[in-house]
Amino acid sequence: MVITKDIDKIVEGLQQGYIIAYPTEAVYGLGCDPDNESAVLRLLEIKQRPVNKGLILVTADFSQVEKYLKPLTEQQHKLTQPSETTYIYPALDSAPAWLTGDFNSLAVRVSKHPLVREICLQFNSALVSTSANLAGEEPAKNAQQVSLNLGDSIDAILDGEIGDLVKPTEIRDSISGQIIRA
Repeated sequence: MVITKDIDKIVEGLQQGYIIAYPTEAVYGLGCDPDNESAVLRLLEIKQRPVNKGLILVTADFSQVEKYLKPLTEQQHKLTQPSETTYIYPALDSAPAWLTGDFNSLAVRVSKHPLVREICLQFNSALVSTSANLAGEEPAKNAQQVSLNLGDSIDAILDGEIGDLVKPTEIRDSISGQIIRA
């Protein structure tokens, strides 16, 4: 396992199917290439999270996730700007089940975090994003905690600062506006 501040190394790792940890708006996230089924399943195994729960994708630009989603309404288009809120959108039937789980939707955040944005821009893709912890445990808030808690089960950690949020991002339904996670 590598701890680095070099985003190029992180992107090279993602291209090779790596599981990475990286700072997000409130906690460290675990991520991988959302189109790499074996990487996603390995990430879920590391986290001890069932595939049926579905996952969040983070991105720098909404165009990086449109291939998974049904066409948006005008109201939903207003939600596609960088924010600290994750929105749930209706997924295409062709969206991978390893991302959607038991749902016909997908959670997406167009991130404001500069390191998340830079990874996604250089990788030219969204990333899977789930908190860097085992299911039921507290999420890590720095690279050292990730290394201590997850050790050699992941491939690389991007050392950087998390954002200012006190708790993980709010999740809202993009159609009803209902809060799923406050």
